[in-house]
Amino acid sequence: MTQGPVVFLMGPTGAGKTATVFALSRLLAIDVVSVDAAQIYRGLDVGTAKPSLAELRAVPHHLIDIRSVAESYSAAAFCDDARRLIHAAWRRGRVPVLVGGSSFYFRALEHGLPDIPPADEALRAALLAEWADKGLAALYAELATRDPRRAAAIAPTDPQRIVRALEIVRTVGRVPEKAVSSPWPHPILKFAISPRDRSILHKRIAVRFRRMIARGLIDEGMWLFGQSLSSGAPTLRLVGYRQVGEYLRDKIPYNELIEQGSAATRQLAKRQLTWLRADAAVQWLDGDGPRGPEICATAIRDAVDKLCGGP
Repeated sequence: MTQGPVVFLMGPTGAGKTATVFALSRLLAIDVVSVDAAQIYRGLDVGTAKPSLAELRAVPHHLIDIRSVAESYSAAAFCDDARRLIHAAWRRGRVPVLVGGSSFYFRALEHGLPDIPPADEALRAALLAEWADKGLAALYAELATRDPRRAAAIAPTDPQRIVRALEIVRTVGRVPEKAVSSPWPHPILKFAISPRDRSILHKRIAVRFRRMIARGLIDEGMWLFGQSLSSGAPTLRLVGYRQVGEYLRDKIPYNELIEQGSAATRQLAKRQLTWLRADAAVQWLDGDGPRGPEICATAIRDAVDKLCGGP
């Protein structure tokens, strides 16, 4: 397979993407590339819902555990890594499957990245000081006033992207729309896994977060917040870990940790679904039910075979 389709396996958190990709591995020769801005970090296993070591031995995933919690990882770096891994999969005669919930990474790979100025450390430091002094809401309000298009694409609780967008806005006026990297030139099959009934997803999210707590999320959070990271470190704002940090600082009780962690995860899932529904090329699959992953995997396999000229 010198060139073939790339499979995007997307969907909200907790919808069953991981189970589907393992079912797909039994039907197709695939190479799996993780598209998850949280699973890149070593040491954050429970709260990012990484596959287990046994699962990763059975079906290796690229781009998991590639950064320390003190490091950053950009969309540009992801695009470079993903392109390299896709071509490596093709050389091996395998289908590259990109699976995860980080919509910005998927969008960057498919459509290219904007032509933006390099990071300005002095301006970044000033913005971080403003964040500490005025709060994140004030920075987001400035962004919404000066570049409403970019603000609409960023969650008001995402400090990393808010600070970076304001850094660009204060440098060149607004975040440029022109792409500096070219769009992906080869066929993409885009699938989204999600239950048709939103209440089912919400129940899964609640059960999933409680299971994370039972499996050691608080201990993992204690380790993370003990790393002496800067206040702007993206890992400290990750869903789940942010709420654990509040609990560890005695700002919320245990029951609030459960409620806020589940609510933040539901909000993340809502943003992911909003982005996916805006893309008419996405094929929706319902992963609910005991055979949901196998049914979804079969539909993906059939679509790949059809695009490659199979029966």
